Amino acid sequence: MQDNISVAGKTKLLSNILGDEQVPAHLARSVIEERLRSAILDGRLAPGMALRQQELATLFGVSRMPVREALRQLEAQSLLEVVPHKGAVVAPLIGEDAVDTYELRVMLETEALRQSIPLLGPDDIALARSYIHQLENETRHSEIGRLNRLFHMTLYSKANNTKLLRLIDNELLQEERFLRFHLSSMGLGKLTQDDHNGLTDAANDKDIEQAVVILHRHLNNAMRTIRDYLSRKDK
Repeated sequence: MQDNISVAGKTKLLSNILGDEQVPAHLARSVIEERLRSAILDGRLAPGMALRQQELATLFGVSRMPVREALRQLEAQSLLEVVPHKGAVVAPLIGEDAVDTYELRVMLETEALRQSIPLLGPDDIALARSYIHQLENETRHSEIGRLNRLFHMTLYSKANNTKLLRLIDNELLQEERFLRFHLSSMGLGKLTQDDHNGLTDAANDKDIEQAVVILHRHLNNAMRTIRDYLSRKDK
């Protein structure tokens, strides 16, 4: 009886978080993936929470196949991890490899920036500045993460290596969670936009080397925050 109550309670919790609207079969995988991603990024699905295929399939009125595919996509984005005897669980906010991830981002994003800046036009610069303006006035942590990702991808958008852009977009999706953690843990309502303004100015001036210097500083500051957090956590 206790097990039934536990399952019922878990189903109700998921329903409150994700909604319980039935999903059209042809859209099931993408809709379920997006709802789970949004709930992970804004913290409604907490790190360590197990996500059972059958519970999700029942909730959305679909077979287990689209649920399985959605979970695989989220695992590939490092938002879920597979744990023995538990299955798919929401990944930690800050993984032990987070510093390595930022070191990789420095390499990937500086290359994308070098490729993209010569091809950016006035519309791209205007779009980047519009995201900065929104970030200056936004206090919702989940929305800050989304706008930050869109800002960076705008400056990288003209890079000619599409696989490079896909890799960066995936890393920035993960950073949406870090930004929420970073802002919450430090009691900040929003990020300073000095680096973003500097990046955009350099891109507008076609000053690739200055833009790369600013991007290095921007990412290294985040890396230091993660190192400090992991150091405190290990004590």
